[in-house]
Amino acid sequence: MSVYTKVGRDELAAWLQPLGLGELIDHAGIAAGMQNSNYFVMTTSGRFVLTLFERVDLSALDFYLALQDTLAQRGIPCPQPLADGGGRYWRMLCDKPAALLTCLSGAALETPGAAHCRAVGAMLAHLHLAAANMPNPLPNPCGANWRQTVGAALLPLVSEEECDLLADELVYQALQDWSKLPKGVIHADLFRDNVLWDSTGRLTGVLDFYFAGEDAWLFDLAVVANDWCFDETTLAALLAGYTTQRPLIEAERAAWPAMRRAAALRFWLLRLEVRHQPRAGEVVTIKNPDDFRHLLARFRLAPEALPR
Repeated sequence: MSVYTKVGRDELAAWLQPLGLGELIDHAGIAAGMQNSNYFVMTTSGRFVLTLFERVDLSALDFYLALQDTLAQRGIPCPQPLADGGGRYWRMLCDKPAALLTCLSGAALETPGAAHCRAVGAMLAHLHLAAANMPNPLPNPCGANWRQTVGAALLPLVSEEECDLLADELVYQALQDWSKLPKGVIHADLFRDNVLWDSTGRLTGVLDFYFAGEDAWLFDLAVVANDWCFDETTLAALLAGYTTQRPLIEAERAAWPAMRRAAALRFWLLRLEVRHQPRAGEVVTIKNPDDFRHLLARFRLAPEALPR
């Protein structure tokens, strides 16, 4: 989350009125994440999160918000969008589509342990199953076609060393066929800063569904493993938690090394885009793409099988 669009108090107060949440007390920008403008909003009814969508197709926005509403109703602890009297989840604010969502308690963890990884794995599988029958799901917006297109566009902009790595990986990924793997709606961005925990270690929130779409469930698991798991113990815990809800098939186990590479490539490309084609904003978070370049290089040199 970042702040690209500044929202004034008077215009926000007017925008909030159809939601019937009382008087606006305060609002403050949230300086985390990369894609949208986000604010904490306090009214006499409580605390909420306001998101202004900087670059999103409106039909995609309808899907993202409907997905969160569905998941919240099915027991996933995610932000739930608030509808106005006409049933609309979003309206224009500062010339951007905007939505107000419930604000969840808890805080993100910098260094999760095995118990946290197991809980995240179980929750991820629960999410996959809860969203399995979403009507007309969008494709993963950063899926295989996106990775090929964006990767090719970045080749002239990166260093010679990065160019060699990227070009070779794009060829490798183009040869992968995951069409027969189990699939459904995935979160696609479940990093540590998108999961909240209370002081007892209970998972209290799953945030930021604005990269969600239909893809192989295994891709989502690889995204989580790449960010959460620092060793064999935490990876085994993640897999144990996930498979309590949805056992993996042998084709998924065979695809795992290539899928971890695809997940690392996806976030390397996303961060390279921000580095080489930055957007102006009041408070903008720019994350280091080299972390995922190094991770991709590691997986290429030493593929890691799934623990059983």
